[in-house]
Amino acid sequence: MSQGKRESAGNDEMLWAAAAPLLAGPGVERGTMMGSACVRVHGEFAAMVHVKTGELIVKLSEPRVIALAAAGAGERFAPNGRVFRQWLAVPPDRFDQWSGLIGEAVALAHKK
Repeated sequence: MSQGKRESAGNDEMLWAAAAPLLAGPGVERGTMMGSACVRVHGEFAAMVHVKTGELIVKLSEPRVIALAAAGAGERFAPNGRVFRQWLAVPPDRFDQWSGLIGEAVALAHKK
């Protein structure tokens, strides 16, 4: 197993720990996306751990992503230079924020 895969596996456990209280909610389930562990709500993507960086990627409203990035809480997710307007990347060293952000992403997915 490569170093990146080992780190990702540990970050997957961080994702499940942060999402644990939400997984009992209606329509919230474990899944995968782009080779990464993810949280889905009624099949819609809400959050994942990026397989290469170990960052939490959450789907929020675009204004919320812009505000959080401006405040330094994370960065706009832009793999290969393409910015995903509603996706925020939060590093593992900000784990204390993961649960709240996943909760926001789940709440947003429920509104759809």
